Amino acid sequence: MTTFLIRRAVTALVLMLGVAVVTFAVFYVVPALGGRTTDQLAAQFAGRGAGPDQLTAIKHRLGLDQSVFVQFWDYLKALVVGADLPPGSGASHCAAPCFGYSWRLHDSVLTLILDRLPVTVSVAVGAAVLWLTLGVASGAVAAVTRGGLADRAVRVAALLGVCLPVVFIGPLARAKLAWLFPSVTYSSFLSNPLMWADHLFLPWITLSLGYFALYTRLTRSGMIDALSGQFIRTAHAKGLPRRRVIWQALRVTFPAVATVFAMDLGLLLGGAVLTEKIYGLHGIGALAQDAVEGQDLPVVLGVTLFSGLFIVVANFAVDAAYAVLDPRIRVS
Repeated sequence: MTTFLIRRAVTALVLMLGVAVVTFAVFYVVPALGGRTTDQLAAQFAGRGAGPDQLTAIKHRLGLDQSVFVQFWDYLKALVVGADLPPGSGASHCAAPCFGYSWRLHDSVLTLILDRLPVTVSVAVGAAVLWLTLGVASGAVAAVTRGGLADRAVRVAALLGVCLPVVFIGPLARAKLAWLFPSVTYSSFLSNPLMWADHLFLPWITLSLGYFALYTRLTRSGMIDALSGQFIRTAHAKGLPRRRVIWQALRVTFPAVATVFAMDLGLLLGGAVLTEKIYGLHGIGALAQDAVEGQDLPVVLGVTLFSGLFIVVANFAVDAAYAVLDPRIRVS
């Protein structure tokens, strides 16, 4: 078990380094390969009418006057030990882990992300619990009643979930269910859990419907395969209760569901952007959108890197849970 987790931790660290390399390349190397000069990149953030002195100051602030290797080394060093900021940035030092410093908002990118994170996490986790619970339960019912009325109803609901995008579900839910959930705002879970859930229930429905369809189909197909397996026939032959046999078949699908759930939970930091926009919630999605519109490169870069690292960490957590759910994985 310990050896398995150590190997997965090393793999996660390598992936984190890969995420950092790819993120840096996308924002710093690819534009240069496309023919963009450092003056053009600086002018993009300075706005129209910027003079030579202002462009020089912005290039120095963004590190564009250094070689690519120096920029990348400073980028990694900032993540590990922090970075000293040039004059005019609004602060003198960005503490580790430094995801950058927004010279437009005059604050650390990590601080900006952490301020918005509770909103995005509330939307993502609530929707995840909703789709995981309903999806697995519906898939299990459909598998047990294969070919019956319940199976057909679940499959129709899953098909609708696949076909209807968030941009359609959100406005429709807001228009038709406004009488039931009139207020869609963020309030702290610790201050009032019931109000927190009531105000975010519509975003949860909007975000979870498509994922619900995926988990319903995944659980149904996995359980159908498990119920036709040799060990299930043996369990029936030995006289085990039907409820226990069904539970054992459901347990077989857990590792596959956990793997997909880890990837989806990590991607939700990006997937919640549309939901936040539809309901006017100020989470990480709104922060990223404002940064793109305001051409605030450090914030866009920081949010992208943070989202990528979150996915890596989520997958490592599921690898650990995987080893608990299936002991055979520990020796792989």
